[in-house]
Amino acid sequence: MNKTDSKLTPIASTKATPKLNKGMHPRNLHNAGYDFEALISSFNELKPFVSRNDFGNLSIDFASPKAVKALNAALLKHHYGVDNWDIPEGFLCPPIPGRADYIHHIADLLAVKKSSKNKIPKGDKITVLDIGTGANVIYPLLGVQSYGWQFVGSDVDPASLENAQQIFAKNPGISGKFSCRLQGNTQHVFNGIINKDDRFDVTLCNPPFHASLAEASAGTARKLTNLAANRAAKSGSKATKKTANIETAVLNFGGQKAELWCEGGERQFLSNMISESRSYASQCFWFTSLISKKENLKPAQALLQKVNAHQVKVIEMHQGSKITRILAWTFLTQEQQQLWLQYRELF
Repeated sequence: MNKTDSKLTPIASTKATPKLNKGMHPRNLHNAGYDFEALISSFNELKPFVSRNDFGNLSIDFASPKAVKALNAALLKHHYGVDNWDIPEGFLCPPIPGRADYIHHIADLLAVKKSSKNKIPKGDKITVLDIGTGANVIYPLLGVQSYGWQFVGSDVDPASLENAQQIFAKNPGISGKFSCRLQGNTQHVFNGIINKDDRFDVTLCNPPFHASLAEASAGTARKLTNLAANRAAKSGSKATKKTANIETAVLNFGGQKAELWCEGGERQFLSNMISESRSYASQCFWFTSLISKKENLKPAQALLQKVNAHQVKVIEMHQGSKITRILAWTFLTQEQQQLWLQYRELF
């Protein structure tokens, strides 16, 4: 992935050879970086934000919410056939390559042994619950277009769900693949969302990272300062508060309260999720969640042992120097897992 670049110059016709990001999942369509010329050909609205940097590579200013939003729309249209995607100003606009990695690793988790090979189940027999789907509804879009799965998205924000529904409604080819449910209690994760007759093959979640608004704002300031420092280092100038826009503390990828922070932060959210998952042990095959902070992994694993999870997996994802983890667990025994696969006709 490209980082924020300085001294952007108009696009020339020469094209740099992309470098393979070996840390990403091999099926990730973005592990060779961004082909900006191809993206612009699919989504011309991206063109004003793209220029050539000091190294001769095309890039955008990743500190600009409008540029990042245009990039996401282009990626979704070019690679996934999502013609109409938009989010209200100020809502979370996540980097798609990392989200795609999560989806592909989940697909591997669901893979069924057939003969000597693992077969990834595709189609709407697979039903996925996306906790905190957000206004951007990225995970359902990627999962539907990559594997044909069926999605249910939950969120505590009615505005986010309304926008998520609109995105699918404006893309008729996939409109029947997504439904959403409002979580009326911010302290709950699965309670009030999973109904007694539901069966989910996997749940996924990207928990709120911060524990408070102050912590989220401080994180934003650090992010903006680092972006400014990187630009200054490349251009030979000196980073300033004005360069970093710290006074306004504009979030790099936007984000509303529920998208960025919750009481107790990621650790408390994971604790709530794991504790509640026990009550739905027979209704979900795999429960999964991203864990951004390494220090939250061991407490989560300890709690999973306490609630008697039958099987626990930790899957590492690498994007550049950043490492995030998927924590996956199931309460089903090996015999129950086989019965699930038979009942769901997944092999």
